Amino acid sequence: MTEDVLNNKTPINDLTIGGNIYTAGNAKEFKTGDWRSITPVFHSDLCKQCGLCFPVCPDDAIPVGKDGCRGDFNYDACKGCGVCAKVCPFKAIEMK
Repeated sequence: MTEDVLNNKTPINDLTIGGNIYTAGNAKEFKTGDWRSITPVFHSDLCKQCGLCFPVCPDDAIPVGKDGCRGDFNYDACKGCGVCAKVCPFKAIEMK
């Protein structure tokens, strides 16, 4: 939401019918990690680069380099859902 909407300064003509949202947003546009209550911790020494974690991340918070290897989390985007930790067979991701 824009600041004008939050401050109730948006003209009624600028609002959508029923408050519907017509365009998708994502974690690349907003820092959704600010409200995270648990944090994933990446243990690179345990990671086997199997590639199971990054496809299940709903916010694309697990970067993968051009070499195909994953890096540490993008904590600005990570909401702490823990899906990545559940799919990791090597316990390389720990939720704290």
